[in-house]
Amino acid sequence: MRRDRGRDQARERGRDRGSVTAEIAVALPVVVFLMLAGMTGVNAVGTKVRCVDAAREAARAQARGESGEEAGQRAAPDGATVIVVVDGDTVRATVEAGVRPLGVHLPGVVVAATAVAAVEPGTP
Repeated sequence: MRRDRGRDQARERGRDRGSVTAEIAVALPVVVFLMLAGMTGVNAVGTKVRCVDAAREAARAQARGESGEEAGQRAAPDGATVIVVVDGDTVRATVEAGVRPLGVHLPGVVVAATAVAAVEPGTP
């Protein structure tokens, strides 16, 4: 009887051979995808912070009578668009930028930020 049990255990071990390799082959693409998604999220948050800063700078500069679009472009991420609108006694600046962490071949995310400032008295 002992011999039969030993043979059964050997057969069981033989059936499990290669299962770790198969599990890694299935799990590795998922891990890579999750890492890329995480990197995309971190990149988008960083770009959003830069857009918020650029929108604030643009609105503040335009409210003081300077060129808001130039101030916004200096602080904005590369390739961002800066739009400044003066409406009565308020200034609204919007900055939009695209985030493409994997290059131009895959779709990206558009990040936008808007800031509002009051026009300072005595500015033209």
